[in-house]
Amino acid sequence: MATRTIPVLDLQRFESRNPATVAAAARELDGICREIGFVVVGNHGVPEETQQALYESAQAFFDLPLEAKMTVRRPQHDQNRGYIPYGEETLARMHGGDTPPDYKEVFAIGPFGRPDDRYHSRERSYPNFAPNLWPARPPGLEPAMKAYFLALEELSHRLSRYFALALGLPADWFLDKLDRHASQLRLLHYPAPDRELEPGQLRCGVHTDLGMMTILRNEAAAGGLQVRPRASEWIDAPAIDNTFVVNIGDLLMRWTNDRWVSTPHRVAVPEAEARSRSRRLSIGYFTRPNYDAPIACIGTCVDARHPPLYAPTTVRIYNDARFARGAGPRRSEPARAGMGGA
Repeated sequence: MATRTIPVLDLQRFESRNPATVAAAARELDGICREIGFVVVGNHGVPEETQQALYESAQAFFDLPLEAKMTVRRPQHDQNRGYIPYGEETLARMHGGDTPPDYKEVFAIGPFGRPDDRYHSRERSYPNFAPNLWPARPPGLEPAMKAYFLALEELSHRLSRYFALALGLPADWFLDKLDRHASQLRLLHYPAPDRELEPGQLRCGVHTDLGMMTILRNEAAAGGLQVRPRASEWIDAPAIDNTFVVNIGDLLMRWTNDRWVSTPHRVAVPEAEARSRSRRLSIGYFTRPNYDAPIACIGTCVDARHPPLYAPTTVRIYNDARFARGAGPRRSEPARAGMGGA
């Protein structure tokens, strides 16, 4: 039967003292990851005030004049840092597609406070630990993003334990692949369209996420996140108060030998009558394991009927070139100046 909605899972079940409760939650998570690869999680432990502080600061940043935002423009297209104006991201290109640029603007950061050692050095790690850029305004953006990043870092580690249990692995199996992670926090602003979009243009083009998993604070607005499960049409992702939408990324699909699915998704264009009220701000934490972490099919996902589908690789080899494909202006035109805040 075709999937018609994204399931909701209470994470508190994994913290139960009753082993049967934990085992049942793990089986349910495994089934969700096999069928759709998207789940809405509640009881996640991220304080609502941490979420709201970042939401308000992010709105204030995107409301700034374009010239103020451009002072922290991304220095190079292969970096996921700083302000990315309209016209400089086309996620469909990461997987070989070619569409007009996504109708959005972005502000992104990566890890901070890391040691100045050889592992984190530019010559070994670039672009994983490229410097973050911080605007002068609004003053609350930097502390809000750092607090949110740390809270989502903790949540991603919790989720990695639950994923391990769902795969029949020790709970800490993923943790040594995340102890020097290069995850990314992206503020995704979708202004209300003020003109007709180009043929084939979306707010965010069809793609799958490259990393291990994504944890998204979804906002209810016309023209929102849509998901296309196996053997199904596009369905709308729910925006439920104080929950996150979590989805499997390509690396976790490869780790699980396609037992779990990295599902295509997009952000749709609102219907004409709803465009004036369709401004939308999503906050995505993209879990990217250690850049040298080996990605090879997990033993519990391989047997005589399911031989390995992928040759071993690393996070850096798989991710970096693919991300760069979707960055920058279209090859046939120069970068545009960008869009102003709503």
